[in-house]
Amino acid sequence: MISAGSIGQASEAVASDGDAKPSGRATIEIFVDGDACPVKAEIEKVAARHGLTVTIVSNGGLRPSANPFLRHVTVAEGADAADDWIVDTIAAGDICVTADIPLAARCLDKGARVLGPNGKHFTQDGIGMALGMRELSRHLRELTPGGQTHHAGFRKEDRSRFLNELENCIAALKRVRQAGA
Repeated sequence: MISAGSIGQASEAVASDGDAKPSGRATIEIFVDGDACPVKAEIEKVAARHGLTVTIVSNGGLRPSANPFLRHVTVAEGADAADDWIVDTIAAGDICVTADIPLAARCLDKGARVLGPNGKHFTQDGIGMALGMRELSRHLRELTPGGQTHHAGFRKEDRSRFLNELENCIAALKRVRQAGA
């Protein structure tokens, strides 16, 4: 496990068409908003197959892994401490796995690819609508007695879609890097 201050900030570059250009790093890195991520094991397996480093960022409580490509970063307690660390560290051409829509927007602004645990890509074209729907849902929860809303459970199909989309995302980023080399 490493602390939040031990990895330096990365450079960024974004193509004019919105696609991420490589950041100058030797490889693609995957950053995981780890406190409630249901696909950590799947990320670890796919990353190991491609030889990619995975950084799982959380407020604590994660079991360490023996995998040399898997790093855990524990950040201080705080509402957005893990999000802030990811945004400060992620670079264009990296991948962030999160269900957190505001974090997804911030990573997209840095030129990273963002994938939800259900396999849904967050894009610059759709992030505004996602943020708006998040705010609408928050407002409806406030108006609903008890503040309850229904969230669909995480299904086997979601896990399968995630694995497929993560493979596709890595392949696309590798093609971008090879074309730029």
